[in-house]
Amino acid sequence: MAVSEQVNLVRLSAVVVQVQSLRYTPAGIPAINIVLEHESQQVELDTPRLVKLQLRAVAFGAQAEILARQGLDSVCEFHGFLANARNGKGVVFHIQDFSKT
Repeated sequence: MAVSEQVNLVRLSAVVVQVQSLRYTPAGIPAINIVLEHESQQVELDTPRLVKLQLRAVAFGAQAEILARQGLDSVCEFHGFLANARNGKGVVFHIQDFSKT
């Protein structure tokens, strides 16, 4: 299967719990690192399960500038994809779009 045919889409309702300072890439693109926290009840094998997680995330461009102005505890629905962290330790959610809920 060709790489372009693979699916890596994430939609997550989460709270912004940590925001680092807005920075700029060497190409001058705004970027921001944040931490998201999610809590929900999911059904697994017909059994309700409480799910809690924290997830490192990054946004670029206009999305980064908007997130830099958001306060902590902002509940949003985020859309994007998952990738390995640059240092190879863990996963980072790359935010492509979001909206307040």
